[in-house]
Amino acid sequence: MTGRIVAISGPTVTVDLKGLKLYDMVRVGEAMLIGEVVRLEQERAVVQVYEDTRGLGVHEPAKGLDTPLTARLGPGLLSGMFDGLQRPMERLFRQCGPFICSGSDLYPLELERPWRFFPLRRAGDEVVASDIIGYVEEGAFRHPLTAGASGAIARLEDGEFNLTQPVGAFADGREITAIREWPVRKPRPYRKKLSPDLPLVTGQRAVDFLFPLARGGAAVFPGGFGTGKTVLEQSVAKFSAVDLVVYVGCGERGNEMAELLDEFAALSDPWTGKPLMDRTIVVVNTSNMPVAAREASIYTAVTMAEYYRDMGYHVLLLADSISRWAEALREISSSLEEMPGEEGYPTYLASRLSGFFERAGVVETMNCGIGSLSMILSVSPPGGDFTEPVTQACLRTAGAFFMLDTALAHRRHFPAINWFQSYSLYERNIVRHFTAEISPRWEELLRRCREMLQREESLREVAEIVGIEGLQDADRLLMKVAERIRLEFLCQNAYTEDAFSTPEQTVAKIGEILEFHDRAAARLKEGVLLDEVLKS
Repeated sequence: MTGRIVAISGPTVTVDLKGLKLYDMVRVGEAMLIGEVVRLEQERAVVQVYEDTRGLGVHEPAKGLDTPLTARLGPGLLSGMFDGLQRPMERLFRQCGPFICSGSDLYPLELERPWRFFPLRRAGDEVVASDIIGYVEEGAFRHPLTAGASGAIARLEDGEFNLTQPVGAFADGREITAIREWPVRKPRPYRKKLSPDLPLVTGQRAVDFLFPLARGGAAVFPGGFGTGKTVLEQSVAKFSAVDLVVYVGCGERGNEMAELLDEFAALSDPWTGKPLMDRTIVVVNTSNMPVAAREASIYTAVTMAEYYRDMGYHVLLLADSISRWAEALREISSSLEEMPGEEGYPTYLASRLSGFFERAGVVETMNCGIGSLSMILSVSPPGGDFTEPVTQACLRTAGAFFMLDTALAHRRHFPAINWFQSYSLYERNIVRHFTAEISPRWEELLRRCREMLQREESLREVAEIVGIEGLQDADRLLMKVAERIRLEFLCQNAYTEDAFSTPEQTVAKIGEILEFHDRAAARLKEGVLLDEVLKS
């Protein structure tokens, strides 16, 4: 299917190809730049190009690929760094240098890399597409391979192979390969979705204790410039109790992504002691990359995350930030001259976001395992305005909301999560789990902690009028203890050992602070002065 370019407007190119479908991939120009069909017209198609279109000319050739943007899934994704089109960045660097050449298209998986295949089925077995036929070892993980189609197995290899070779064949001659391809905008299938009722431990006390996140849940943390979104997201990526992490740098600065890659290469996973990068996939789309590729990056990332979820692993997807993705959507919509909605965003922004959030969850996989995909997405509202469309659209869909407070950030409080404005819809089930599994006092300590913080807030207003010395000793004690909760418990240093806290350490720390309050309050009732109580 070939044609010609008839019009160019920035990254938006009109071609005279017939028979295309929406979201089909198209190669345009002599440089064979890759793009995606975003609108169909009579005998024409509008293509959003993922690469720089400088130098592209009218009447240059265009070729339809008759397939949507597709992720290539198989052994070798872990520890990888890809762009929004799943091009491997390290191999692109070796081929093109520091700048990506126009039309570059390397296969995301290393086809010649040898793998040791361990078969779990035998010749003559009848299988369906989702049945596991064997596995390879991908670092510390067992990577199951599925049949990919139904039929009777004629043979299976037992030994080394590379991805250009089949691992077996069906009785009718069809080959069984290790690579699967999947359209990124289409969710991968599962048997059924389950209720998220187990905790996702992040190591951040403000999250795990006050606003717990469920494994398979979705959370957003919006915050203005300088509130620590990137550092918090990177801390969660380092310390979360999950099997695998997929990190999407969606429109962030290049130096932030470079810092992340340096850190992840040097750090160890606190849960296993193995290199952190061994369980991580990074999708890099910095702010100077083409806007259309930025829009595609979160779909590429979530498809890879779903692939590992379907193996029965617990996967965490982090996107920094979803606002940059929404801005890319707005730019694409504007170039197509669509009717704008609020603040220029397309009218379908909320439905696109909710469709993306729906891909999170705990599922029973097609081969009867249990896997989960959790999402934590940062939001960058302009000027810290939480009424803007992206934040509001996320609030309607996400199960947890961690508001990053500019005032807390300016006081060097990390994480700057506002304990009055944040919430978690998963709290009831998760608190019940922690109470049963970690400490029977968990729920009581949580209630007391919240009450103390709320009481401190109201006392602070009184203290500003009458002065701290004008308060009763019991109230002054409460304010001292609430200050300890804020500074010693909710505040963590991301660059020390205190950056990570297990649930056992969390409950012990808050228990110690509240027990101090109980002892001090008892001594006050005995008539001891507050200054003496605080000295002891």
